[in-house]
Amino acid sequence: MTSLAVPDTTPRRVVVASVPAGHVYVRHLAPESGDGPVRLVDPPPLGVRRAPSGQWWPPAMLDPGWVDTHGHGLDVFHLHFGFDALASRDLERIVAALRRTATPLVYTVHDLRNPHHPDRAAHDALLDVLVPAADALVTLTPGAADEIARRWGRDALVVPHPHVVPFDTMREVREARDVRADRPFRVGLHLKSLRASMDPVAVLPTLVDTVADLPDAVLQVNAHRDVLDPAGARHDAGLARLLRGYLDAGRLELEVHDYLSDAALFSYLARLDVSVLPYRFGTHSGWLETCRDLGTTVVAPSCGYYADQGPVLGYRLDEDGYDPATLAAAVRRAHAERPDLGTTVADRRRQRQDVADAHDRLYRSLLSTTADTTTAGRA
Repeated sequence: MTSLAVPDTTPRRVVVASVPAGHVYVRHLAPESGDGPVRLVDPPPLGVRRAPSGQWWPPAMLDPGWVDTHGHGLDVFHLHFGFDALASRDLERIVAALRRTATPLVYTVHDLRNPHHPDRAAHDALLDVLVPAADALVTLTPGAADEIARRWGRDALVVPHPHVVPFDTMREVREARDVRADRPFRVGLHLKSLRASMDPVAVLPTLVDTVADLPDAVLQVNAHRDVLDPAGARHDAGLARLLRGYLDAGRLELEVHDYLSDAALFSYLARLDVSVLPYRFGTHSGWLETCRDLGTTVVAPSCGYYADQGPVLGYRLDEDGYDPATLAAAVRRAHAERPDLGTTVADRRRQRQDVADAHDRLYRSLLSTTADTTTAGRA
């Protein structure tokens, strides 16, 4: 009796070099099931001895030699972050290596204006290489996609930012919020290590005065030690004096610390009712998404496309000006209405699957295009 082999119709998993793979955004592009594309683990960082566990920067994949060595085993090279320190000629060499190995390039445009650069010229030069060269573009919001179309005449697939906070933590925080009572209304301003995009000196007086006029309300400012410590790498003496003056007058609470672990960050944000983003420029925000996961209302500036990411309370702050009345109004509204502008575990779970499916479809469309091109070249 002859047995007939049943063909395996299961589509093979796409192999992707994500730059980086270890960033939380990229990790959450995968479905919860663990199926979907195979994303390579980040190689040890370039030029870093004894890098801490989980450190992916500077990305070893952003090297023409790495692409020449590994590119033939890839289906897609997907760039997200980590190229800030490169020059445009470096990116051109990486693009050339991807072409040599016939590896499609996908670029997710997270930043159209780099929040770490006081001037936009350097980042624009990098975008002028990546956006035209990419075989496919992804971005997070319709507003960013419109800007990409205006500036480069390219279409970008809009796929929203997935959750940041683990689902179990989201659920625990949501349940805790439902039972909290008899506590002050807490407005948070987080200065991190004072990115170039931040303008806390502009918004602080407005926040101090506005919160002081609200019943049972507290303004909490958090900053990293390197900003407030005179020996810190990013010390700002003027800001330190301003904060100490308000602190001594009892007009705010100040917490100074080093970088927070994920667990500590989530716990801190969960204690806030409002998180104010003090940005004069930027594009998208993972901080905003974290707050939405935790049910913390975001007061976002008018620059960038923060309001496209999800429901926020807005105010006017950009490179052309600042309207303190709009910030005061947003904080007062948050205090009066206590809006729930966050998201739910169920919604984020559905979104994560949708996001994973969108990327899988995109990658497979590029495989089809590459196969067609290769076949045509052999004809």
